[in-house]
Amino acid sequence: QLQASGGGLVQVGGSLRLSCVASESSSDYYMIGWFRQAPGKEREGISCISGSSTYYGDSVKGRFTISRDDAKATVYLQMNSLKPEDTAVYYCAHIWSVGAIEDVCRSEYADYWGKGTQVTVSS
Repeated sequence: QLQASGGGLVQVGGSLRLSCVASESSSDYYMIGWFRQAPGKEREGISCISGSSTYYGDSVKGRFTISRDDAKATVYLQMNSLKPEDTAVYYCAHIWSVGAIEDVCRSEYADYWGKGTQVTVSS
């Protein structure tokens, strides 16, 4: 299982770092992704990592950075320059598909969902 943490309330332009901890070694997971879901919206894949390959959705590109520390079985999402539209519940999950990272960083290819962590950006 994967468990996300690190959310909170932050002002516009602020930063947060989310952590996704795996119950087993994160190196056992081929690809891990970060997703978010705002009220009334579909769950959105925003970033994925597989080895040294990374993917970012257009809405977060240039502001968010994904990284992993397999020794700690943890994947991080550093979020900078936060905007009110980044307000959502953030989840991490395992991507079971072995396709191109930009094609499979989607919720329909994800499993081992854990509880999400709320991120609220106030203006």
